[in-house]
Amino acid sequence: MPEITVKQRLRYWFDNTMSKGAWSLIAWLGVLSAVMILIASFVIVLGIRPEWATQEGMGWSHIIWQNLMRTIDAGTMGGDTGSWPAMFLMLFVTLGGIFIFSALIGVLNSGLESKLEDLRKGRSFVVENEHTIIYGWSSLIFPIITELVEANKNRKKPTIVILSDRDKVEMEDEIRARVPEVANTRIVCRSGSPIDFDDVRIVNPDAARSIIILAPHEAGDPDAHVIKTVLAILNNPERKKEPYHIVAELRQHHNRTILEMVGGGEIETVVFDDLVTRISVQTCRQTGLSSVLTDLLNFGGDEIYFSKAGQVAGCTFGDALQLFEKSSLIGLKQDGKVRLLPDMKTIIQPNDELVAISLDDDTIRKGGDPFIQSEMIRPVAPIEVTPEKTLILGWNERAEATMNELNAYVCEGSHTTVVHREPVPELPLLTKQVVQTVLADPTDRAVLDNIHPEVYDHILVLRDTRMGIQEADARTLVVLLHLRELAIRHGKNFAIVSEMGDVRNQRLADSTQVDDFIISDQLVSLVLAQVSENKALAAVFEDLFDADGAELYLKPASEYVETQKDLSFYTVVEAAKARNEIAIGWRRQADAEKRDRGFGIQLNPPKTTRLNLKPDDALIVLANH
Repeated sequence: MPEITVKQRLRYWFDNTMSKGAWSLIAWLGVLSAVMILIASFVIVLGIRPEWATQEGMGWSHIIWQNLMRTIDAGTMGGDTGSWPAMFLMLFVTLGGIFIFSALIGVLNSGLESKLEDLRKGRSFVVENEHTIIYGWSSLIFPIITELVEANKNRKKPTIVILSDRDKVEMEDEIRARVPEVANTRIVCRSGSPIDFDDVRIVNPDAARSIIILAPHEAGDPDAHVIKTVLAILNNPERKKEPYHIVAELRQHHNRTILEMVGGGEIETVVFDDLVTRISVQTCRQTGLSSVLTDLLNFGGDEIYFSKAGQVAGCTFGDALQLFEKSSLIGLKQDGKVRLLPDMKTIIQPNDELVAISLDDDTIRKGGDPFIQSEMIRPVAPIEVTPEKTLILGWNERAEATMNELNAYVCEGSHTTVVHREPVPELPLLTKQVVQTVLADPTDRAVLDNIHPEVYDHILVLRDTRMGIQEADARTLVVLLHLRELAIRHGKNFAIVSEMGDVRNQRLADSTQVDDFIISDQLVSLVLAQVSENKALAAVFEDLFDADGAELYLKPASEYVETQKDLSFYTVVEAAKARNEIAIGWRRQADAEKRDRGFGIQLNPPKTTRLNLKPDDALIVLANH
């Protein structure tokens, strides 16, 4: 082992002190300045005195002070006189001061730039309380922020904190470009890995009111990232004892069981592909539903709330439907379980909770005088079920699940045709549908002519998710334009539903006069935002989008009440009740294509509202079939 010299030890000690940053460098410059001033002062005391040092009363402390001033300000020596050695001594002090303070300015500038760079990286701890955290980054983040901003308008100093592995400034710039209006909400971005134990603590999850975890869509296995993020939050040794309120996005259904096992009662999951598939099928069979769901799920109007049932305890659920003038009851929460559209004869218990569509939770109040025009209610007619013909243009990873979901709705003898430019995977045997596949490009006009879309009951245009969002939406627009021209030629309105990736492209497609659009990112974002605000809504949406549960339907108003006659919405609710359904609004067909009129949709109107429905108008009802 070689012997370590004193010089090496001193060099090692000096290197360590210099590596400690700007404050260490400033300290060394201070030491160097003090040494230089003391040496110059000592020389002056020995006898090499400039003129100013010969004045009466000029002691040691005064000499040190004068040398310090010459070190700081080079102009101070301009009036010095005395012998040449004394003049050169003052020149030495001044040049040394120029060097030291130039170096000091450089060190301060470098230290400031370093601090600004650290701030730019977004690595400082977030000192917020009752904030909403979003872990991860994807295209869903912009509609989520938009909805949370709307939800926060009644809150005091609300904050949304985002942790992602992207650059902090880039995140802030992109959010400003895509969400220009944030009202009273403050948005804070931090750079870090959402799967790192230390990084997840930067955004202060223990003080958050809710946590949203997004799946990174560009990752090879996005669900694995979500599961790791959940583990990093829940298994952190510094976590709080109280349960978190976490809502996580998953891409694949089979990972849901694993995540719920890991998260227990602290986590609610939203499976992207499941949700989009269910909405695609439901909307495909009843155009306009996507607009209804968007209106119901966003925070801009009436929403779903829970309220104590004490005010109607002892009533049947059917009787309670007419007791709330400004709210629409849709279900009950009994013994911790949510039931949408329970049996009309169900007795409401004092400990139950009402599930209702209302402007706010405090507007779910008993009131109003039911005015029911029994003579306007049409008799209940038997439901005729006939086979359906569905045309699916395009294919993506959700198409097979779409076929299976569609099988739960159609009756036996139904027919489905799939047109795609590449061979589709072999489909499982479907009990109620005969499936035909056509190997062709649906953007080719000749292909559409040969398929004869006019003979189909429903047309669903799927987005190719392997492409970029804009490219896939462009292909969809081409298909829609061809279908519109064919509809004009045949003099028939096609029931077309199209899936779009970017909500901004919907405006470009308005001219195609498509009945409805599924903006997959937007709808999933709405559900994530709603559940982050109210955990209990997860069970409501699970029932609402399940083929086996109660669902929203748009049904002809003429099947329920007399059309082209004045009647109250109380009467409409009673007509739906007679069919074991709940009426929550209507859709005016005349305004179905008018964005400024809300596409003709009216949800949760006051039951005293007087209306005159046309034969082609539809009622929005919650029903089991």
